Amino acid sequence: MRKIFSAALAVLLVCSSVPAAVPQSSSNSNSVNSNANAKKRPPVFRATKDQIKQAQSLLRQRGLYVGDTTGKLDDASRAGLRKYQEAEGIKVTGTLNRITLEKMSIPLTDKQKAM
Repeated sequence: MRKIFSAALAVLLVCSSVPAAVPQSSSNSNSVNSNANAKKRPPVFRATKDQIKQAQSLLRQRGLYVGDTTGKLDDASRAGLRKYQEAEGIKVTGTLNRITLEKMSIPLTDKQKAM
């Protein structure tokens, strides 16, 4: 009887200690490690509403955009920007990036200059 009790106790101890020996595979521990190894992305360059209006106005003067000067980059504005960028020999993105604003002689904000 004593051997059965000892064997049952040994099995119980082995079974209870096995989960402690298995490494955790929770998403929290993995995400902490992956975040520590990830490189920090630079800030995203964004044109202001006023800069977009100025660009739309310039594009209208050149006949590359027929919409209103809304200050929002809609599909027609992006198409006009692509035509402008192609004509000026700069990378065609359809966005108001720093290079495009400078080519259009539209002043950058202090925050944009710091980027």
